[in-house]
Amino acid sequence: MDGFGSDFSSGGSGGKVDTGTIMEQVKVQIAVANAQELLQRMTDKCFKKCIGKPGSTLDNSEQKCIAMCMDRYMDAWNTVSRTYNSRLQRERARM
Repeated sequence: MDGFGSDFSSGGSGGKVDTGTIMEQVKVQIAVANAQELLQRMTDKCFKKCIGKPGSTLDNSEQKCIAMCMDRYMDAWNTVSRTYNSRLQRERARM
């Protein structure tokens, strides 16, 4: 049988599921989805903040605004991410 079910058959060693591999694939997919969401949010916020009248080109002030906005957004995201991960580690250590 082709499709999702074929990988999870309960036969010999060929049908065994490597949960470690699946977990790594899920982690990679989550990381990609998070990066895409970060990029989309950053683009939306910085575009709204920096671009007054959309046109075919960006003037110097718009380019500088976009660059600074994206830098600040990434710095803030990294700070929040580090703090969140640190708190998760502390909580796990308490359990």
